[in-house]
Amino acid sequence: MIHKIKTFGQSTFASLNVRNYRLYVVGQGISLTGTWMQTIGQAWLVLELTGSGTALGLVTARQYLPILLLAPFGGVIAQRFSKRKILFITQTIAGLLALILGILVITHTVQLWMVYMLAAIFGLSTSIDNPTRQSFIFEMVGEDNISNAVTLNSTEVNLARIIGPAIAGTLIATIGIAACFFVNAASYIAVLICLSLMHAKELYASKKIQRAKGQIREGFRYIWHTPMLRDLLIMMAIVGTFVYEFQISLALMAKYVFGGNAGVYAALTSAMGIGSVIGGIATAGRRKTAPQGLVMLVAILGAAMIGTALAPNLPFAIAGMVVVGIFSIAFTSLGNSILQLESKPEMRSRVMALWAVAFLGSTPIGGPIIGWIGEHFNPRWGLGIGGFSALIAALFAMIAMKKYPAYGTAESVDIELPTERDFKK
Repeated sequence: MIHKIKTFGQSTFASLNVRNYRLYVVGQGISLTGTWMQTIGQAWLVLELTGSGTALGLVTARQYLPILLLAPFGGVIAQRFSKRKILFITQTIAGLLALILGILVITHTVQLWMVYMLAAIFGLSTSIDNPTRQSFIFEMVGEDNISNAVTLNSTEVNLARIIGPAIAGTLIATIGIAACFFVNAASYIAVLICLSLMHAKELYASKKIQRAKGQIREGFRYIWHTPMLRDLLIMMAIVGTFVYEFQISLALMAKYVFGGNAGVYAALTSAMGIGSVIGGIATAGRRKTAPQGLVMLVAILGAAMIGTALAPNLPFAIAGMVVVGIFSIAFTSLGNSILQLESKPEMRSRVMALWAVAFLGSTPIGGPIIGWIGEHFNPRWGLGIGGFSALIAALFAMIAMKKYPAYGTAESVDIELPTERDFKK
């Protein structure tokens, strides 16, 4: 038994043996907690200012529209310069934006257009930051540990989804919304310190490309002529557009379905985080990256979202979001790993930039739609439509993947899902 536990720990946390990645995990853990605090605070601020689901969707759209438009350029930037230096700049900008929003709120001068503007600037920074961070993980851990590192990184994001909203709900109820933004601003200091402590010589740095015309087009052509990458990104675009609109759909569910406050919104968000941590730990040690497993994962994700949308009361909704979290992290981690492993080194940053477009950049399209539906019909429909979209993505992938049953690194449909026995452990 002790040997099994030791083996499980070694495989589950293998990438933490890399010093640079350990530092990254520490810095990101602190920063991501602050980010989730800001996510809760910003959503509740918009609802307090407007009471409008559409307005909430538009803020989200402005935050992610730059990613849709500029992330491919950000991928090229990440391939030309030191990723660690780029992250110094983008993380500093994000911290300053959080500080400005906190000052505007605490001085009672904040207006909706200001939130829109700060969200758009944050999106501009993220369009470079996200593809840089995604490909930087590979540089820290190398090919052997990339799948494990991606899953642990996603698990950490969702662990922060538990802690951050819980703290945010408490701060909003006791001190005020501004505290969420100030804490988030301070959290970026931890990232900068950890980045500065990394050893550059221990990085698996990819070869930098020289500035030349047509590099963005080259990335698009490469993906279009690589069936697995192309189909996976199309699948992710469907999911990203309507499924990952939780900061809108859950806020509306909390306020208008369950008649709650920011604490209820935080509870729903944290529940998804709990599920994601369970799913992340259960799957972190898996090394098979069969793309066919994505079909099953996204189908179950969709079914779980539909079930949560139909939940008769808050406890059932919280339980449903735990299940959503389990299969959400399994889906995104597997998709991310496949993209990184199947991409040529000189194309990896550009491929991950399009992952950012599909996963985050699609939000400006779906965000206002989900917000409008939730406001004018019923918030349950917003979450339910996301579930149906996941089922459509599963159908697309099932048809597309028949063309390459054993493509690339995929050896077979050999992905292990969390079982009841895993939960009891």
